[in-house]
Amino acid sequence: MTLTDKINEDIKKAMLAREKDKLEALRAVKSALLLAMTSEGGGEITEDTEIKLLQKLVKQRRESALIYEGQNRADLADAEKFQADIISNYLPSQLSPDELKSVIRKIIEETGAVGIKDMGKVMASASQQLAGKADNKTISILVKELLGL
Repeated sequence: MTLTDKINEDIKKAMLAREKDKLEALRAVKSALLLAMTSEGGGEITEDTEIKLLQKLVKQRRESALIYEGQNRADLADAEKFQADIISNYLPSQLSPDELKSVIRKIIEETGAVGIKDMGKVMASASQQLAGKADNKTISILVKELLGL
């Protein structure tokens, strides 16, 4: 079952259960998927593209929630957080910090990185291998830490 099929099925369930907030989040995902399909020249989009799209939607909502909290709008912040949580359920499970460190150590060994000048090589490989499994910001922090920066 493709992500689009799963989203459509969950939209129907949310409509029947009258879950307005969940429905709003699911419709946002469906809209983003449809836009991606039409901008790619029609047809299906890859799983990698779907993951990037979902990560972008989650990131947007978390950033919006922070802005709303800064403006003392807890009601809007809670809605954004709820939507981010709903959307993140469709992402692959994230690696724990320990698992992430071991993978990055392995990448550092494979690339032969020794310092800051090699961070680009490590980040390129790590971003590719850990796509959808970890946030690039977290990866960057761990790479700097493991390279001794």
